Amino acid sequence: MSHSAPSVDSDLDDKEGSLKRSITGKQLFFYTLGDVLGSGIYVLIGLVAAAVGGAFWIAFAAGVAVAAITGTAYAELVTKYPQAAGSSLYVQKAFGNKALTFLITVSFLAASFAASGSLAAGFASYFGELWSAPPALLVSLVFVALLVVVNYIGITESVVMNMVMTFVELSGLIIVMIIAIYYVAQGKADFGTLTDISVSGNPGLAVLAGVALSFFAMTGFENTANVAEETIDPHKSFPRSLVGGMIVAGVVYVLVSVAAALTVPVDQLAGSEVALLEVVKQGILPISTDFMVTLFTIIALVAITNTTLVTLVTQPRILYGMAREDVVPGVFAKVHSSRRSPWVGLLFSGLVVGALLITGTLVTQAGGKLDLVERLALVTVVFLLAIYALVIVTCLKLRGRDEDERAYRAKTPLLVLGLVGNLAILFYVIYDDPSSLIWCAGLLAVGGVLYLAEQLFGGRSKPRPGTASQTPKGDH
Repeated sequence: MSHSAPSVDSDLDDKEGSLKRSITGKQLFFYTLGDVLGSGIYVLIGLVAAAVGGAFWIAFAAGVAVAAITGTAYAELVTKYPQAAGSSLYVQKAFGNKALTFLITVSFLAASFAASGSLAAGFASYFGELWSAPPALLVSLVFVALLVVVNYIGITESVVMNMVMTFVELSGLIIVMIIAIYYVAQGKADFGTLTDISVSGNPGLAVLAGVALSFFAMTGFENTANVAEETIDPHKSFPRSLVGGMIVAGVVYVLVSVAAALTVPVDQLAGSEVALLEVVKQGILPISTDFMVTLFTIIALVAITNTTLVTLVTQPRILYGMAREDVVPGVFAKVHSSRRSPWVGLLFSGLVVGALLITGTLVTQAGGKLDLVERLALVTVVFLLAIYALVIVTCLKLRGRDEDERAYRAKTPLLVLGLVGNLAILFYVIYDDPSSLIWCAGLLAVGGVLYLAEQLFGGRSKPRPGTASQTPKGDH
């Protein structure tokens, strides 16, 4: 997938120097579906089951509802400002505050770092099902390093490739649903499980805890805004493709959650790092269980690899864009002469994700409350919930400005509901796990250090007019 680096000064349309509009509405739908569907459910479904119980599908349903409402805010803003900068652009237009815009951009970058770490840890769990010898931390670090190398060498990032990978990811989830259908047809399913919130304490808080975790699987749709300049007729394509892709992904998540709850004891799901694989291990289908386990594990590894690669493609481009704006050291704007890859930003991204993996592993081994996957997933969710809430506020604040009769207009009551939903989940995560703020502060500090380094030691000339929003050209 191609993710343009955020820039607040990007005012491009179909003029000379703008990006080519070639993405159709159908391609955009699958782009969104692939971004949202991703690999979060492969990694986190067991943790959600542990938080809620057999009715954990409710958490996915509630999470996708809040995310879809947030998506309508993005749809309105994209159709008003069909440019590649995303949330950074919208916040800058609404508030005109460079410090706030910088904070949003760094928060998005930090969320991407944490997501990469969580996915890499999830990759190690599935990898251990095939080859159990290497330590999980080593597998995660090598995995990230290999993706950095692949990104450096050059990959063909295209929406068509994204569509292919989306079908691969979806195939694994379809396998889970087919197993459940076969199991139900045999009359063995206990549907009472689907209403069981078997946790101590307040059931409402249990569901909210599940929503907080499941929300990690809903994220990714915000990246769609970055291809606004490359979409044919964005005013017409974006609303239905963006929201439609999210709804389809949400339906798939709910069905997969129901399938898992019906076929595997909830305590078994909750205790597994590869919960979806537990469905396949039940041997319900009249096919070799060993073959199905191997096949599903490979699909899961491909899904996680694809999603992690996308985040690693995004990170150096954000740094590249920030360097072009003279807010981080100019070295991050360096592009390899032949590979056309932002190699400094890519190397830095790999090091930060690696540091997160090492730190998280040490904290977990020292008796930390959460495992590595859950820890970094919640850090990602904290950042993105804050960004989503601000985007909704931005959408409402920009009402009456830059109006275009072609632009989509989200329902105001829904936006208010979405704002309340995002803030409720955010406050719950902070209340339940205040230490997540320490991790967030640490990642924000990385951005702050880079900013200070540029202000104290940067001597770069300002970017040439019209170049601030450009990204490296080539195979990425």
